[in-house]
Amino acid sequence: MAGFVTVLLCSNLIGPAKVSEIDFSWLPVVGGVFVFGAGNIFFPISYIFGDVLTEVYGYARARKVIWAGFFAIIFAALMSAVIIGLPVSGSEPFNIALQSSLETVFGNTWRIVVGSIVAFWVGDFVNAYVMARMKLLTNGKHLWMRTIGSTLCGQSIDSLIFYPIAFYGIWENTTLLYVILFNGVCKIAIEVIMTPVTYLVVNWLKKKEGEDFYDTDTDFTPFSVSD
Repeated sequence: MAGFVTVLLCSNLIGPAKVSEIDFSWLPVVGGVFVFGAGNIFFPISYIFGDVLTEVYGYARARKVIWAGFFAIIFAALMSAVIIGLPVSGSEPFNIALQSSLETVFGNTWRIVVGSIVAFWVGDFVNAYVMARMKLLTNGKHLWMRTIGSTLCGQSIDSLIFYPIAFYGIWENTTLLYVILFNGVCKIAIEVIMTPVTYLVVNWLKKKEGEDFYDTDTDFTPFSVSD
């Protein structure tokens, strides 16, 4: 849980503060300048944590961790708003520069904050649900297909929710669509690259914990308090 929440907070608080671009114009056919949010490099790791939790311990355990992450994001957003809103001590240039830096890094607009919270909540629950259901359908086989498939669903929904909430009307529609598509591809690509690591962690945990849960009788309601 600690690792999941740590990655989640860092990618949601620090990530939106920087938009990066990489020039791939030298590539044939698909060449061009690719723009992406810096947090997208690490945010998919939270989905890998979610996949591992759901695969080994089941949907109910993943649900608890998702709710913990949800409230952690809200608390961090409120804490950032309070700290930034407090008056600066004196008029020293250093303090003023520090305040400006804090506002740049942590002073996300309400649209970005709301978009992050809603997109995370929906996307992660979709990811966990699809992962658990696919495990039943495949009788626990083809882990690679289940992790990639669930991430494809969860990350796609995450991007489709976050970017319109955060940037619709600010960016041009073509730019918005481009960023949604490219960032979605990047997130899924990271999941594919990390698949061998996911296999190692899942197999190690199953042996160590003696656990391999199947959600045959699970209540998949996000608001359920049952185990």
